[in-house]
Amino acid sequence: MTTNDTVEDGASPGLRKHHIDAFLAHLRHAGYSEVTLGKKRRVLNAFSRWMRSKSIVLEHLDESDLAEFAKNPQGARVSYVQFKLSVLRLHLAYLRVETLVRAPAPNAEPEVDCIHRQYVEYLRQDRGLAENSVHVYAPFIRDFLASQNDENGRISCRAFDAATLRNYLLIRSKGRSGEYVRLLSVSLRSFCRFLFLHGDTVRDHSHFVPTVKRWRQSSVPAFLSPEQEESILAATDRSTATGRRDYAILLLLARLGLRAGEIVALELGDIRWRSGELVIHGKGQMVEHVPLLSDIGEALARYLHEDRGASASRRVFLRMWAPHVGLTGPAAIGHIVRLAFVRAGFRRSCRGAAHLFRHGLATTMIRHGASMAEIAEVLRHRSQDSTAIYAKVSFESLRGVARAWPTTGGA
Repeated sequence: MTTNDTVEDGASPGLRKHHIDAFLAHLRHAGYSEVTLGKKRRVLNAFSRWMRSKSIVLEHLDESDLAEFAKNPQGARVSYVQFKLSVLRLHLAYLRVETLVRAPAPNAEPEVDCIHRQYVEYLRQDRGLAENSVHVYAPFIRDFLASQNDENGRISCRAFDAATLRNYLLIRSKGRSGEYVRLLSVSLRSFCRFLFLHGDTVRDHSHFVPTVKRWRQSSVPAFLSPEQEESILAATDRSTATGRRDYAILLLLARLGLRAGEIVALELGDIRWRSGELVIHGKGQMVEHVPLLSDIGEALARYLHEDRGASASRRVFLRMWAPHVGLTGPAAIGHIVRLAFVRAGFRRSCRGAAHLFRHGLATTMIRHGASMAEIAEVLRHRSQDSTAIYAKVSFESLRGVARAWPTTGGA
């Protein structure tokens, strides 16, 4: 050990200096700042000294060693202890990828986890559901499976009976909202179909699960007016890298009515500059082409040229903070939209914020005389039933066909 807080290469226990240097170079390539890298180096140097004092050989390193080192000493800030743990976990994962540390011994996958994993794969691969839908269904089924464990930690032999499924729905429905009960019912029926197709039940029990009635098109969709959209776009600061990225995202929402998940999934190869179109990976594993409008193309070109930077990720839109990888999911788009609302002084419910642009596009089209078929084509609906709800927003047209409200005396 030297006085300048570096790790010597000679000792067998502990991290070698070149291991730390290689890891930090990996993070530097991912976009971490030198200040952050310096903090991580100090943690790793201290950890190497501790490993030497405990005679821990690098090859045998595991999670228990990280927990032992990061124990919260009296008076230490919890945030710093958490920072140390995050650094060490990230480094351990890197060392395992580089095969410098032995992988943990495989444990038998719990039955609940196994069935849940197979069900999620069925939703994604066989049904082709969007990630948003998977994130709705999967937690309901995990909770159901967890409730069916017997005393030996295995799934009860009666877990998939029609009576068990029906009783579970009735018990979980008490004190819950109608929408919660409806989604639970839909998820259980989907799970029953999976069990039948997977060979776990001899018949499809989905019709034994009670349905929850929801009147289709019972409400008018919330939407943004063209004036509101323009004020939100105008409030975006395009003098910053974050602002230029967010402006391009907002334009995709406002001009093309893309879904949040479709924007997240957009990759560099999906921008066809020569033909002037975007390749969209939509719901149900559909691949569709939409026009690359001039203002969208300009915003994308500026963001890609000035701000995106180099990255191993092929996603168009990346995180602004290291690691510079693709946005984590549709929720990231919703967060960007909600921040844009705040900047514009615009108050809206946080639920489905990004979808308000899509509703706004459809509403503007119908008020300018577009047909349902034309709106369905622009929004890429597979069924025109999904488009029919927008007929309600043409209030002036509806007034022309509405009958007068009866008055006292039958006049």
